[in-house]
Amino acid sequence: MKVKSKKNLWALLLTGSALLGYVFWLLLHPVEIVSVHQRNDYSDVLVRNFPLTDKSKINWWLENRDMLKDKYSIPKPASDGFYTVIFWDFGDGYKEEGKYDRRCFDDMKTSKNCIDKNKVFSVENDRNKDILFSVYDGMYRLEKNGKIVKMKRE
Repeated sequence: MKVKSKKNLWALLLTGSALLGYVFWLLLHPVEIVSVHQRNDYSDVLVRNFPLTDKSKINWWLENRDMLKDKYSIPKPASDGFYTVIFWDFGDGYKEEGKYDRRCFDDMKTSKNCIDKNKVFSVENDRNKDILFSVYDGMYRLEKNGKIVKMKRE
């Protein structure tokens, strides 16, 4: 094998190993809940390292909903039973409102009480008491039998 081919092979192996290591780090890094803001039956949860795929986001919710209820009292249903929980990527942290389209939290009495709007996941229930999951490319419903079904766009 020529020296140039060996160098290319080693460079490719090194790049592939680094990429594989990064993917494992992303997959194994735990979700960090930075803060929770509540208003009525709406809960905003600021997170870091949220799962990447639709399935892993839904599975994370199903595995952690009891912890969220116990530790943060979410979801907090209204008297009619409806609730919404929105998970936002905390990104670069709190910022001033500025000219940008940001989500601001009135429960914080400081000038830096906003985040960039980067919604990663939301959970709500409908009038049939089904739980709905909203992700980047669509919505899923958790049916009474435990089956998760992707909803068709209208």
